[in-house]
Amino acid sequence: MTVELLPVEGIGEIAHGEDLGAVIWSACDASPVGLRDGDVLVVTQKIVSKAEGAMEQINPDDPLSHKPLVERESVRILRRRGDLIISETKHGFICANAGIDLSNVERGYAALLPDDSDRSANKIRERIRALSGRTVGVIISDTFGRPWRRGVTDVAIGCAGVAAVVDLKGTEDALGRELMVTEVCIADEIASAADLVCGKARGVPVAIVRGLEASWLRRASVRSEIIRDPAEDLFR
Repeated sequence: MTVELLPVEGIGEIAHGEDLGAVIWSACDASPVGLRDGDVLVVTQKIVSKAEGAMEQINPDDPLSHKPLVERESVRILRRRGDLIISETKHGFICANAGIDLSNVERGYAALLPDDSDRSANKIRERIRALSGRTVGVIISDTFGRPWRRGVTDVAIGCAGVAAVVDLKGTEDALGRELMVTEVCIADEIASAADLVCGKARGVPVAIVRGLEASWLRRASVRSEIIRDPAEDLFR
């Protein structure tokens, strides 16, 4: 299997209420790489939040003015260290500052996570299908840190039309041994790969991932497939 990572250029600043699916389709249609059935679009959280109005005004002169928003958007605080808060959001995500971000937004504003990123992904997917006839998968991605590891990476916070987790239990490894417990978080791997061509400072908020296994293109949900039930969590 050969997988291609293709940046989608030409998507400008997104405003509240903008038809994001139409904007993405227009940029793909104008691109030399186009958009094909079976492609997966990875869309960064920031433009989804902007289109959906998940933005809050803050004091641009106070670097801590977004902290009340962090408290409000958290259902549980796990750790505090200085100005950093690790919390659980209403979505079930464990992340820094409840996912609230000040980068790549207008000064004086903070971006919140979308209310339901699975729903956001499906809305974009259905809009593109209506406009183009293409059947694609959509992943909404965001940048998260990870316990016990330095650095950040992009993960999936919403998906539609592409598997969140692929269960390999019952299949065989390269040496013929049956896999007993292996589940692969395909959506996170796709989101992380796409960030290689989007990046944090390139102004490219959407990428096409092409050449994925056809069996991965199915109905899916980050919330139901990736978020671990607290009863199964060794750390809670």
